[in-house]
Amino acid sequence: MRRALKYLAATVVVGTAATAGVVLFLNHLSGTAPVAERCSAQLDGTNWYLSPAQADNAALITGTAVRRDLPARAATIALATALQESKLSNIAHGDRDSLGLFQQRPSQGWGSEEQILDPVYSTNAFYDGLVQVGGYEDMEITDAAQAVQRSAYPEAYARHEVRSRAWASSLTGHSPASLTCEIAPVDDETLLAAAPAQDVVAGRLGRDLGLGPSGATEGSALVEVDAAPLTPGEAERGAWAVAHWAVATAAETNAVEVRVADQVWTRERAEWAEAAEPLPAGLVQILPAVAA
Repeated sequence: MRRALKYLAATVVVGTAATAGVVLFLNHLSGTAPVAERCSAQLDGTNWYLSPAQADNAALITGTAVRRDLPARAATIALATALQESKLSNIAHGDRDSLGLFQQRPSQGWGSEEQILDPVYSTNAFYDGLVQVGGYEDMEITDAAQAVQRSAYPEAYARHEVRSRAWASSLTGHSPASLTCEIAPVDDETLLAAAPAQDVVAGRLGRDLGLGPSGATEGSALVEVDAAPLTPGEAERGAWAVAHWAVATAAETNAVEVRVADQVWTRERAEWAEAAEPLPAGLVQILPAVAA
């Protein structure tokens, strides 16, 4: 009986490993869409996954913290809060009159329904509350988030702390080459229905990070960004913050390539690799897809 159980267990392990290998192989077939689109931020050798839509909202939340010159800890608290409250989705419903990324309530003075459903407004409203909490940088996630949210389940925020810290570290530029996305190729139908590629990237840069393109290559959709104003005195960190933001928002902006320092990310490879030529410190290049 024991021998049979050992055989069964071994069969399950081998079968599981084989299945995982097939999925991994399918996810990396050249020219095909990934089986499951996902984005990941790596921290201490562990990957922490979000969907592309969640990653897009995480990019806004963290980019807003960087833009406001808040510490990475603020972004960690905000991400953990949004993960618990809405699963990082801008939802138009919730408990009683709760709405949006942070499930803020119009009846509790957070703003109108329209305002709360604007992710830029709701994110800034959360940070406006957080910065009023003395010593929040050194507080436990549960205590800091609860001081802002007044949740009925304050301990629940803690379960999202490590994932949030991984994403905050990547999107604030503290962990270079740690964020990537596996997303489908951009099809021509999507591109034909979209606004001009450079305008889409420029619009999101301004909305999320308060930056504008510093240049564009003539005859190309390539957008160059000077990240230095985002993190004065820390050009390298600012560049990685912008580069990781560009990858996290790629599903929305149709970006297919991001270059920073001596690294390049592409949709096809879905990972960072050494670039042929390094870029100057603080400079980021984003290449969105264009219709054929």
